[in-house]
Amino acid sequence: MELHEYTQYDAVGLAGLVARGEVTAAELAGAAQAAMAAVNPRINAVVESWPAEDAPVPGSTPLAGVPFLIKDLAVSMRGKRVESGSRLSAGTVAGQDSFLMRRFRRAGLVTLGRTATPEFAYSTTTEPVLYGATRNPWDLARTPGGSSGGSAAAVAAGITPLAHATDAAGSIRVPASSTGLFGLKPTRGRISLGPDADEVFNGLAVHGGLSRTVRDSAALLDLIQGPETGDPYFAERPRRPYGEEITRDPGRLRVGLVTTAWSGRAVEPAVREAALAAGRLLESLGHRVDVAMVDLGVGWEEFVLANARLWSVNLVRWIDGFAGATGRPVDASTVEPEMLASYAWGRGVSGAEFVDALDVRNRVARSVGACFDARDVVLTPTLPELPVALGTYGRGAEGADGLGWLEHLFHRSPFTAAFNVAGTPAMSVPLACDPATGLPVGVQFAAGYGREDVLFRLAAQLEQAAPWAGRRPAVWAGAARGA
Repeated sequence: MELHEYTQYDAVGLAGLVARGEVTAAELAGAAQAAMAAVNPRINAVVESWPAEDAPVPGSTPLAGVPFLIKDLAVSMRGKRVESGSRLSAGTVAGQDSFLMRRFRRAGLVTLGRTATPEFAYSTTTEPVLYGATRNPWDLARTPGGSSGGSAAAVAAGITPLAHATDAAGSIRVPASSTGLFGLKPTRGRISLGPDADEVFNGLAVHGGLSRTVRDSAALLDLIQGPETGDPYFAERPRRPYGEEITRDPGRLRVGLVTTAWSGRAVEPAVREAALAAGRLLESLGHRVDVAMVDLGVGWEEFVLANARLWSVNLVRWIDGFAGATGRPVDASTVEPEMLASYAWGRGVSGAEFVDALDVRNRVARSVGACFDARDVVLTPTLPELPVALGTYGRGAEGADGLGWLEHLFHRSPFTAAFNVAGTPAMSVPLACDPATGLPVGVQFAAGYGREDVLFRLAAQLEQAAPWAGRRPAVWAGAARGA
């Protein structure tokens, strides 16, 4: 299969070719590896690759035979390295498949490699010391976002049609917006984090995926959602498959439009206009759109402080665990400066302060959740700005402690983290491009707890009304020489 043919299909389309016998899973794996060879040297999205290990039965699932990539974090594939983007844990090999990896295999996905993440996924840009910066296929001088920046760059450049991602404060939606992809953060408890964890960041983090089409993300979530033995809680199972939801009319939705960040930081004009244009599009589709105020339940400073406490205390445990397992010191030779500062700050958080942070999580979840009593969806910009130049995140953060680093990150992404703390689903939809630069601009939509069905129905309607499938970044495997 030639690359220009391979890249014109989404994952469901490729699986259909396999089911009909028009191509084999092995041929698709070969095409993905060729795509990787063609573009990865320029974008540095995939940090390790390997030959296909699985041979799924054609047609056994909607994704059977599709090439796939996993993020170098929070998912374990037996016999493969899982390094979390850090020199401290470099070379660590998984002894077993995690629950999610088993589900990827049962889904018929053919995993071919690991994608880049910032160290411990503790940033919304992907510039780790371990493997170097990942570059945005739309503009190689800019970030693809993070922490799932490697997966986003790989999918945006056509290496695979979808890839694994995680999200603790925007790490699916930020790179989706930055690279022109669709990315949905599921409800807390929708996908198991086991067996090695019951929660990550105390319920702020979830698994998910990044894709170029809505139906690919719907198919993926159908195949990986649901509880596993020992999970502390789980979201109620959906009433019908998400792959069916995308064929249904969303009805007339009540949409709250928010263009002012909770932090008060300014939103770039092109980004604000993209959100306003999305509101106008929704009105043209019959939805009711009103300017809204969503109450966090706490002030912004208290919100950031609580997140910093939860993040940094968890980071202490991870770093101590990796240091114990590898025998390496925790110092500048193994851990990046921002993580060392966060580690030191986290060690100073008291038990009472940690419990206070959990109380803030509860208050935010109650307050943000209540906003969906009066509306079905909240619409915001995904990011307040266009993708920034590589190296930008490091400027202005020199010498910051753990709280200062979180303040820095949340300044860059003030719209996304609230829905992680609340546990509600949210998605970034690539509805716009900046007229001046051609860079993609994502718009965020959030819904109430467990209501991915609402989001998928709306996303499918938007994809039909304002299609984005024809947009291509500067680095695209389908345009590679000989493709």
